[in-house]
Amino acid sequence: MLATAISWLLFVSSIFSLAAYLVSAVPNEPFAIRISCGAREDVRTKPTNTLWYRDFGYTGGRYTNASVTSSIVPPLQTLRYFPLSDGPENCYNINRIPNGHYAVRIFFALVADSDLQNEPVFDISVDGTQTYSMKPGWSISDDQSFMEALIFVTKRSLSACFHSTGHGDPSILSIEILQVDANAYNYGQSRSQVMILRTAKRLSCGTGKAAFDEDYNGDHWGGDRFWLGTPSLSQGSDQSISTERSIAEASLPPNFYPKKLYQSAIISTDRQPDLTFEMDVDPGKNYSIWFHFAEIDPRVTNEEERVFDILVNGDVIFENVDIIRMTGEGYTALVLNRTVAVSGRTLTIILHPTKGYAILNAIEVLEIIPSELRTLPEEVSTLQTLKTSLGLPLRLGWNGDPCVPQQHPWSGVDCQYDSKSVRWVIDGLGLDNQGLKGFLPSDISKLKHLVSINLSGNNIQGSIPFSMGTITGLQTLDLSYNQFNGSIPESLGQLKSLRILNLNGNLLSGRVPANLGGRPLHGASFNFTGNAGLCDIPGLPTCGPHLSIGAKVGIALGSLIAFLLFLVCLACWWKRRQNILRIQKIAASREASYAKARTNFGRDVQMTKHSPPQRTHDQSRIATEDSPALLS
Repeated sequence: MLATAISWLLFVSSIFSLAAYLVSAVPNEPFAIRISCGAREDVRTKPTNTLWYRDFGYTGGRYTNASVTSSIVPPLQTLRYFPLSDGPENCYNINRIPNGHYAVRIFFALVADSDLQNEPVFDISVDGTQTYSMKPGWSISDDQSFMEALIFVTKRSLSACFHSTGHGDPSILSIEILQVDANAYNYGQSRSQVMILRTAKRLSCGTGKAAFDEDYNGDHWGGDRFWLGTPSLSQGSDQSISTERSIAEASLPPNFYPKKLYQSAIISTDRQPDLTFEMDVDPGKNYSIWFHFAEIDPRVTNEEERVFDILVNGDVIFENVDIIRMTGEGYTALVLNRTVAVSGRTLTIILHPTKGYAILNAIEVLEIIPSELRTLPEEVSTLQTLKTSLGLPLRLGWNGDPCVPQQHPWSGVDCQYDSKSVRWVIDGLGLDNQGLKGFLPSDISKLKHLVSINLSGNNIQGSIPFSMGTITGLQTLDLSYNQFNGSIPESLGQLKSLRILNLNGNLLSGRVPANLGGRPLHGASFNFTGNAGLCDIPGLPTCGPHLSIGAKVGIALGSLIAFLLFLVCLACWWKRRQNILRIQKIAASREASYAKARTNFGRDVQMTKHSPPQRTHDQSRIATEDSPALLS
């Protein structure tokens, strides 16, 4: 009885364990964010009721109505465009993204304005790496109306930047960030999180209809890929076939290919035994090629009935491919992958049969792009502080990363790769005659790799920061023809590498630091002219007795104490003066009362002399008693 109970408990426990495993094996829904560029409210699109978030707080630029150019483009009504007057580079900065692996897709569109109907051509970068350069004619080609790339997010944020090339204003319809499996499209040992995979081509063979994974009822972890349908590779020399039977081994991690992808295919014929696919590529790049097969031809059921080789630009990369032998049965998905280096501008893929005919269900060509190393974050932050404090014009841009992509560095910024930090650093600022105003912040000293600074010909005000004397490698400093005032910081005299110093044409005053005065004698070039208040070097007026900073502080404190003592004395004098005036007023009042009393007494005496002698005794006594009081 006890043994039966224990067996039952073990059985129930195993059932619960299996259920827990199955639940844990089912992945959660992937993170996804879709932005309808230029939209002021969230919108949903048919037929899938997809949610697109409003475009708020991500970027600058302008928004307007969109003119959709392709049937595969999301049916959205607005877009955001970036005039060149707003700067040559503009970026979407999207935060609070969970770290992971993502498919980033950006759709383009035309501005719905007859005056702005020219097709813009521009470059796109993701997290500082240029991933795509648009080509003329994109607005009439389905698979060129968007850019798609796989990228790893490691800092919970992602930036997508659009770089003007002088051919129209960049215009963006939508941005999608869709999470995929961390191991998706693992192409081998050279794969790492610093590599980006850009979709160069995706073809679904045997069908003439373009579709997304969503249309194929694909798993959301697949990233909703777009598949361009093609019924033929050789203009009718091959044959398309399809099936309704279910496909085994599809929709599996990590790539989660939809089953429907394998239910159509192209096979070669006697007229053209080889299946050939060609596409234009950028030379000197590496490409990861993914081949998709499933034996859906009912005429082929055994091994050795269909065998073929796969060649890329003449080199055999797979030999004796036998789908039945490699999968064990028909109607089962097979995926082959190989990375190739392409030196020319054409990628040619040939499936050459050795037995039977060649077959192909789908193909993917992904360009492998090494991620650019970024600029030191502290220096990027300092440049943003400079942008604000100097009132940098919009036309200069200064959005994204100042040094990467290397094809589009910031205007007025020179970069240098620093092997110690394995980052890009700023070694030069050239912002002369740019209409700058405001003040020069002390944070400029955080650009500690600077060798040259040229801010001449602007309208910068305020004092020269003392902290500039800590940029030890500075060789050239040109602040001429601005509105700098105050004294020249003595810290500039500590810059031993400084060879060119132009401070002419400002409002500076005081003594030129002694360490700077003699430097021109040793081959340096310093210019202090045009500052009426500067003194004490050849060519400038002689200064009075030189006072150290401590002495100046002592004089200032002494003057303050003397002023306070003067105020105290003044207050005491005023108080004493008020007391004197009050005493004088009281004395004057008493004197007036005494004079009046004497006058009354004299009148009474006169009246006594002339009055009759029959005055009563009481009257005489009253007069006698009153008299001493008046006299006193």
